[in-house]
Amino acid sequence: MCDSPNVFTALIEGEAQTGSAAPALLGGLARKPALPKEPAAAEHRLGSRRRRLWELPSQALCPVIGVCLPMPLLRRRLGRLPGINPRANDYELHCLAIDACGQRSDVAELLQRELDQRFIRTLRLAAACKTTLALAAWWAAASQGQPLREGEPPLDVAACFWATLTHARCEHSLQEQVLRDIHMLQHQVGAANRADLGRLEALADENAVLAAELARVQQRSQRVLQERAAAQERQAAELVQLRAQLLGRDTLLASLRDDMQALEAAAPGLRHRQEQAEQIRHQLSRIQDLERALLRARQDAALAEQRQRESQAELQRLQTLAPAEPVANAAPEPASSPDLGERAVLCVGGRPSVVPIYRQLIEGTGGRFLHHDGGEEDAVAKLDASLAAADLVICQTGCISHDAYWRVKDHCKRHGKRCVYVESPSASSLRRALGALEAGTAPGEDAANQLG
Repeated sequence: MCDSPNVFTALIEGEAQTGSAAPALLGGLARKPALPKEPAAAEHRLGSRRRRLWELPSQALCPVIGVCLPMPLLRRRLGRLPGINPRANDYELHCLAIDACGQRSDVAELLQRELDQRFIRTLRLAAACKTTLALAAWWAAASQGQPLREGEPPLDVAACFWATLTHARCEHSLQEQVLRDIHMLQHQVGAANRADLGRLEALADENAVLAAELARVQQRSQRVLQERAAAQERQAAELVQLRAQLLGRDTLLASLRDDMQALEAAAPGLRHRQEQAEQIRHQLSRIQDLERALLRARQDAALAEQRQRESQAELQRLQTLAPAEPVANAAPEPASSPDLGERAVLCVGGRPSVVPIYRQLIEGTGGRFLHHDGGEEDAVAKLDASLAAADLVICQTGCISHDAYWRVKDHCKRHGKRCVYVESPSASSLRRALGALEAGTAPGEDAANQLG
């Protein structure tokens, strides 16, 4: 502590021996005449007046000035006085303040007023302690950081230290206890400061690492922002180009619209003629399709005629080679087949294996054979075209779909075409159906009941 010999000790001792007015470091500051201190026995005769700073014992001045007056505040207060060296360090100013407060002086009175004004609220709270025991209990609670009342913040230890030492009821024993407590508290504060310094160094290292990481992140962010700004500039340029293109297209469209209006005004029937030209092109395309279909039909007819001649020749050959008398158990056949006279006979339905037999029978009677499987493999929509091309219709009800059956029945009724409905797909059933057609069955009549 500051009680140990230092650079000011010789000056203080020299002043005591020579009786000089002020030490050399005070720069000639005027001091008030020193008041004689009361004898030691008078310390026990306590009154009601608070003690002043210069009335405190010398061992109390160092903790009072060091704890109760922060160094920046002490430098500001002493810096206002003339003769103080402004380049003096903190230790020199601290020792100068201790030496000046050893007796009543301008420095002591200045620091006394500063402390009373700084801790006026705590001094008022300490004034409520009327006995030494009450003051000791109040100091014990304040030094341990306990609040006086529930819900209030704890008092400042420095303020309680100043209020307790200068209290009128602060006896010698309490004064020693307060000085011991504040001495140990200073050691604790020093240890805490050293720990805080260690933590501060660790935090400084961590802060350096975080600062480096932050710098890298900022660089990345800056790079990303620059790239985004460049992309936005490119998009803005593309947007300007697109707007220019759109404006050009709108201008071109407007000019074309004006040209079209001018042409329409010059040729009122131009649009109608264009529609007629489109219809003519469509009709020409349809005529070409029909001509190709007719050519295919003629080729098919020639092929069918050739097949018919071949089949007739084959039948004659078979009749020549066959025995004169039929088999006893064979089914009776009609005496003669009807002559269809190049009429188209549409056979709807039937198994694929009997279709060649149907073709041979129909073409053998002079008709043209048409076939539709009734929706098994061929599309039902194609049935209408086959019905339109047929003169006679044979519908095998057991081998077609319901949709095909109703299409056949409806078409024959609406167009007055002869139609025979056959249940069993066989050659004999087809011969009987042809006989029924030759006999003149009514159009659209269900002849299934006439056939086996």
